[in-house]
Amino acid sequence: MEKTDFGIICAMKKEADGIISNIVNKKSIELFGIVYNYGNIGKHSVAVAVCGIGKVNAAICAQTMISSFHTEVLINTGVGGALDSSLKTGEIVIAEKLVQHDLDTSGLGDPIGYISGPGVIFIETDKVVRNSIETCVKGLGYDYRLGVIASGDQFICSKAAKEKIVHNFNADVCEMEGAAVAQVCYIAKVKFCVLRAISDGAEEDAFDSYDAFTLVAAEKLKNVILKMLEK
Repeated sequence: MEKTDFGIICAMKKEADGIISNIVNKKSIELFGIVYNYGNIGKHSVAVAVCGIGKVNAAICAQTMISSFHTEVLINTGVGGALDSSLKTGEIVIAEKLVQHDLDTSGLGDPIGYISGPGVIFIETDKVVRNSIETCVKGLGYDYRLGVIASGDQFICSKAAKEKIVHNFNADVCEMEGAAVAQVCYIAKVKFCVLRAISDGAEEDAFDSYDAFTLVAAEKLKNVILKMLEK
């Protein structure tokens, strides 16, 4: 398989379509049930995939990107729910670190979120990649912040669940894939970053907002990715 500079992972088709449509000399291959579109965008070789929702899907996709495309940098992009009420719909959060909020072996004496093997709770994103994304977001004039993204195999839509994640991890955003990508990259020693655009407030009306704002958020994220690939 061709070596790629960047691997871009999205959970949903509507998050990836705008990026995929910009691939020049596009080829596609299906590996382990996931379709990988690869070619060039801007000055870089890329592979873009829709992994499906959830941590296992994201981990399979990330490992395949690394093993089959020998990707140098992985970016996971998509929408997320705000855990901090000051975050506005459409605002972008660039992860400084990620955590799996539903990983709990505290019954064995471990802290909540502890990842067996690596022996950590939080996994930090690559500073150089993070700074590059931040520069692109600033250049586009989008509201953003650096923060903590919490992943779990749950669509968070209750105040109680939201407050639990904030209490345990002081996280800014919740979603369902980023920390799995982070764990794979951490173990494989591959540079990575995760960014999310806010689609909802992660409470009882979350789905209504999520459905309405996902396409708007995806358009912003596409613009960030394309600007990064111009460099």
